[in-house]
Amino acid sequence: MRITFAALVFATMLIAGPALAVKQGDVAPQWQAMSFADERVSFPALAEGKPTVLVFWATWCGYCKAFMPYLKEIQAEYGADRVVVVAVNAKEKDGDPDAYVASLGFPLTAIRDGDAIAADYNVKFIPGLMVVDGDGTVAWRRGWTDLPAGKTVAQQWAGEVKAALARLL
Repeated sequence: MRITFAALVFATMLIAGPALAVKQGDVAPQWQAMSFADERVSFPALAEGKPTVLVFWATWCGYCKAFMPYLKEIQAEYGADRVVVVAVNAKEKDGDPDAYVASLGFPLTAIRDGDAIAADYNVKFIPGLMVVDGDGTVAWRRGWTDLPAGKTVAQQWAGEVKAALARLL
């Protein structure tokens, strides 16, 4: 009977697991965390009704490094008065996220120790990337890619983020 019960639990987890993912159309989970500026940040309050580009990143992530210049472009194009950019450090290993955030050189809210937030959003792979509308609904979430880290995939994601923002603004 234990084997049958264990198999049932495992099968339920396999079926329910993907259903637990925060996907397009879902309400984005609320959270509170500390920023790299040592300020307590609450989401969605920090967005003040503006669309938010939410990226989960780590210093070891080649995809993240390739995407960040495009994120800087997006922030410059839309302006902090129209779009909020939040970078959540998650799944960090042995890097120096403080130095990395300081090197970015554009206005964003950077969140420290975001593993719990990543878990709430069911971010399995870094970068987790999504756009949340001003009402707190996930308007776009990046899908799986088999492209290697680099300019091509970063440009693709930047285009998808801009398309999502264009629909919202």
